[in-house]
Amino acid sequence: MLKLIDAAFIWVRRCPLCYRFTLFTRILLAAGFIPTGMVKLMGERFTLLPPDNPVGAFFEAMYQTGLYWRFIGLCQVVAGVLVLVPRLAHLGAMIFLGIILNIFVITVALGFRGTPIITGPMLLAAVYLCVWDFHRFRPILTESGRTFELP
Repeated sequence: MLKLIDAAFIWVRRCPLCYRFTLFTRILLAAGFIPTGMVKLMGERFTLLPPDNPVGAFFEAMYQTGLYWRFIGLCQVVAGVLVLVPRLAHLGAMIFLGIILNIFVITVALGFRGTPIITGPMLLAAVYLCVWDFHRFRPILTESGRTFELP
């Protein structure tokens, strides 16, 4: 089974269209997270929804934490920068996966109208980027720890 996964992985990595899609996905995620992360990092509110709205109350509570709000922003900015650096893109993808998974769960749990339609594909994009760099994670995820060189 692992040989089949390796063969499919190598085929995808050799596909020029998949490579272009990966670059596009990295840029799109960075463009979505760096500006919003900077807002949080600077200690500004992310939304103007009133606190009597459940979504507004959630964001206000997060904003009121202060340091945690800025930490979330820092993580978003760091992930956005890392995903744009080819040698570090796999680290950025893993950080993105954690961040966007949390965001997706929050949007579903709090009933954000329409937002899961945006966060769902972003979650899939983060998973795709992690799969794209499977060769970097393979030694951690498999018993053999075997690595292979990409063409």
